[in-house]
Order: sequence, then structure tokens, then C-alpha cells
Amino acid sequence: MDSGRLAVIALGGNAIAGPGMDVSVESQTAAVKRASSIIADVLADGWRSVITHGNGPQVGYLSEAFEALPPERPRQPLYIATAMTQAWIGLLLKHSLEEELRRRGLNVLVPVVISRVLVDVSDPSFNNPSKPVGPIYGREEAEELSRRYGWVFKRDPRGGFRRVVPSPRPVSIVDRDLIAEASAESPAVVALGGGGVPVVERPGGVLEPVEAVVDKDLASSLLATQLNADLLVILTDVPGVAVNYGREGERWLRRAAASELKKYLREGHFPPGSMGPKVEAAISFVERTGKPAVIGSLEEARQVLSLQAGTVVMLG
Repeated sequence: MDSGRLAVIALGGNAIAGPGMDVSVESQTAAVKRASSIIADVLADGWRSVITHGNGPQVGYLSEAFEALPPERPRQPLYIATAMTQAWIGLLLKHSLEEELRRRGLNVLVPVVISRVLVDVSDPSFNNPSKPVGPIYGREEAEELSRRYGWVFKRDPRGGFRRVVPSPRPVSIVDRDLIAEASAESPAVVALGGGGVPVVERPGGVLEPVEAVVDKDLASSLLATQLNADLLVILTDVPGVAVNYGREGERWLRRAAASELKKYLREGHFPPGSMGPKVEAAISFVERTGKPAVIGSLEEARQVLSLQAGTVVMLG
């Protein structure tokens, strides 16, 4: 079934959780059903897709659930929570997308690949954890958890303290060949959820999971490069990329050279916790492959993939 153009499509949180990042079954099902209908339309246009997704609300939910257990019960490490959410969200996407495709007369199975991503054990983020995960704690709770588990906490802007973990850059997608094989058999594959389970390579080539979070968009960019995809698509809840976003002089970019976006990135137009990684991911894919990337709204996905909407990033 290896035909058609291949797009790696990175879904934002609005595609897999309800308003306010509600992770109730009802809200997630409704959000995923909407996203699946849109993706099915894209596949009907002749695209093959590898679908990646975030997992922030779901990992936060699991972290709170783990902490609600009695003290004598064992805590699961963060990489287990990431793997759990890959299966959790993967099932929702798989089931919903198969139903949408069946309505269009295409009876196919959508594989879900539990994916790992290689990171460098010497990545500087391991010495300076910065990615917040889980709930907000009071000072005493945070100090006790830090003593008990060795967790690192930083003050949260909303008050209290929140656990922070390393966010190393992805080096290679460990399961890329498996993802490629699945993509050759099905028009849609779900993979690399939450940026993948981060692993480091120990002596003898042994892969060891680590407590960290890999940015989903940067990992998706690397996957798109390693799969030789025709297009990297980052779908979010805004129509594209803007400079001076939310400020005087706001300007939406329809088409932009990678070099132009690099300049804006250095100038601080794209915050690290939101649009920054998306822009960086698009630049990386374009510079590595010479092919376009596009950042746009989930609601306009068909137009985004045809480069008629969103911010199209080209080499230059």
C-alpha cells in the first residue's frame, strides 16, 4: 500500500483533549473524533500520514493519580507514564480514525507504534531540568517528595512548586524502521506519542529509559526527516505563526524562509513553551531535507496540507 505522498502530522493538545485540557473520556473522545474526521479527509486527498501527538494533560493526570496512592504503594517512573499515554491516546485515535475511514469505504487497520527516542546522556538539560510535569505542590509537600524520590522542583508562576525534568533534544528515532514498515501497509500510523519514550545508550549498545520529556514537535521533525517524508505538518489551535503575537504590530506570516524564522526566533517572538519548538521543528526539517513544513490550524488541515493555509516554511 506504499503509495501517495507521506506527511508527518503532529497534533496539538486541542486535538486529543477537551476544553481546558479536559481528559475525561467523554471530552477526549469528542476531541479525537473531530480530529479523526479531519485527518480522514486529508487521507481521502491521497496523503499517507504518520500521526504524532502530545500527552501533557494525560501525563499530568497520571502523575496526580500516582501521587494519590498510599505511601507504601510503588510509584511508576515518568517514562512508564509516557508509554501508558502512547497506548491510551493511540487507542482513541486508532479506533476513531478506523471508524471515519470505514465511513469513506476504506476498511483498514491503523497501527499504533509504542515509540522510543534516543537522547544524549551528556545533553545539558540533564544538569538543568526545566520541563514542568505533574501537579502543583505546596512547599512542604515538594520538599518531602524531593527527599523521598530525588525530584527537582521549581516555583510555578501560578504559585506553589512543580516538578521539573530534563528535556533533551532528540538524536534518533529508535523505532523509525518499524514505523516505516507500518506506514507502507496502512495509510495512517500513530507513533511517537508525547515525543517518544526517551532512552540513552549505555556500553554495549544497551538502551535505558530515562526520566525526561522530549519535545513532541522536535521529535516529529526528526522522524519526518528520517522517514524522508514529503511534508512536516504541525497542527495547533492558531492559524499559523505570527510576529508580535498578542501585541501592537501583530503580523501573521503566510510564507517564510527558514532563515527569516531563525531571525525572529533569536529576537524572542516565539516563546519556548508554545510556538518556539514548533518553529524550531519546522526550520530543522526544511534545512535538513529541502522540503516544506507548515504550521497551521487543525480546523483547516486540508488547506494546510495543500499549503493554502497556515504558515509555510521554505528553504532560504
